[in-house]
Amino acid sequence: MEPKKKETEATYWHPAFFADIQIELKDDADNLIFENEHQLGKKPMEIDVLIIKKEKDRPVKKNIGRIFKKYNIVEYKGPGDFLSIDDFYKVYGYTCFYKSDVPYVNSISVNELTITFVSEKYPRELIRHLKTARNYTVEMAEPGIYSVKGDIIPIQVIVTRNLSEKENLWLKSLTNNLKETEKARRLIEDYLKHAENNLYHSVLDTIMRANQRTFKEVNGMTDIVMEIVQEKFDRKLKEETEKAVKKAVKQAVKQAVKQAVDEVTEEAVVKEREAVKKAVEKERKAVRKEAEKEARIEKMIERISMIQIKHAKSKPLPVIADEMELKPEEIRSAYNAITENPEKTAKEIYELIEAGN
Repeated sequence: MEPKKKETEATYWHPAFFADIQIELKDDADNLIFENEHQLGKKPMEIDVLIIKKEKDRPVKKNIGRIFKKYNIVEYKGPGDFLSIDDFYKVYGYTCFYKSDVPYVNSISVNELTITFVSEKYPRELIRHLKTARNYTVEMAEPGIYSVKGDIIPIQVIVTRNLSEKENLWLKSLTNNLKETEKARRLIEDYLKHAENNLYHSVLDTIMRANQRTFKEVNGMTDIVMEIVQEKFDRKLKEETEKAVKKAVKQAVKQAVKQAVDEVTEEAVVKEREAVKKAVEKERKAVRKEAEKEARIEKMIERISMIQIKHAKSKPLPVIADEMELKPEEIRSAYNAITENPEKTAKEIYELIEAGN
């Protein structure tokens, strides 16, 4: 009997997959609603990704979404995990439950549903089961995309490692086994074209963390990404500073005009110029201080997230500290908070730590 494998890195891969599938389907984003970990009723049952078409008769252009109808259930298995026979029945059951969990009878038609399974590896046992036990036919629609026929609900299996790099670069690269430095280079080059899009940043960050050695071999590329992140921070800081400066100048000029009406002297003009200069400098410092504070908070939340991932693998504090090249004292409060509150997010853990200080 095949044992069930616990996916210990769900928190690590699933957010990136949720961002990745939005990248893949970006050409139809205006017609799709994406819901992450859609809750089924009041019990702890979750669909990995629910994609709802706004205009159900409008076809999806992207290859992975061509079977989509109105309501599309997606099950994702991260690298190292496998798509099992029981996963099929679990998701099929969730789909039926989703159809029935409505306020009015048959308000979701079975003809408006599809199921998509996404896995890095080809699920050989599952495919064999679908063919022999359920009498389905499984055909390869195109590299990496397998159409399952024989059920009233359209079903497809997407094997990410077999997808076309040209058509599905990001979904194919969502792995911890990225060996080709050339592919890493293409990912970064494509990221540079979409640097303003946070979805691309989320996926690239996950891929780089999981394939650090490969990205280090791409000369200068990791430095480029860090420069982009810094550039975005600097640009935001500059925009906020400029807005603050304009506000300060406007207020100072208004005050200067008022005083000039009462007394137009060279001395008054000099004073007002100084007032403008001081007001501008004060606002600039305040904006910079706030931006630096936000950056520190983001860095702390990211560190807590990394500790959560390692903690989920039952790694003790000294080991985690050593892997992160930190002293145990530097992360002890975060480690203890995570141990006591395993269900909380990294941001909630940060807020707990701050409240205790």
